[in-house]
Amino acid sequence: MEDVYRKYKNTVYRTAFSCCKNHSQAEDVTSDVFYRYFTCKNPPESDEHTKAWLIRTAVNRCKDIFKSFSFKNIVSLDETQLVYETPQESEVYHAVMSLPAKYRIVIHLYYYEGYTTEEIAGMIRKAPPTVRSRLSRARQLLKKSLGKEFHI
Repeated sequence: MEDVYRKYKNTVYRTAFSCCKNHSQAEDVTSDVFYRYFTCKNPPESDEHTKAWLIRTAVNRCKDIFKSFSFKNIVSLDETQLVYETPQESEVYHAVMSLPAKYRIVIHLYYYEGYTTEEIAGMIRKAPPTVRSRLSRARQLLKKSLGKEFHI
C-alpha cells in the first residue's frame, strides 16, 4: 500500500488540483481516492490499470464536489501562492488554470501525465474525437491568452 501511495500520490494530487483549482480540495480528493483504493475489494492488478483507476476516481470525485451543496454555496479565497522558476511558467500555469474544466483536464492528462487521446477518452468517458477536439480548442484558447511568443 505504501508503494502505491508513494508512486501515485503526486499524480492523483495534480489531477485533482487541475480539476478543483484549490489546494485543500485537491488534498481531500487525494485522501479520498487512496482510501477508496485501499478499501477496494478488487483493486487493479497492473501499474497501468492502477494509475488509470486512480486518475478516473480522482476526476469522478472532483465532479462530485462540483455537484455538492457546499461547493455551490462557499466563496473560496484564492490561495495559490506558488513559486515558479520563470515568469513564463507562471503565465502558462495561470493560463491553463483559467481554462474551463473540460479543457483543463484534457490538457493536464495529455501534457503533464503523458496519456494518449484514446486513453484520456476512456478516463473521462468521452469519444477520442471529442478529446482531440477539446485539446485543439484548449490550445487555441491558450494561444490567445499567452500570445504568439508561446508555442504549444
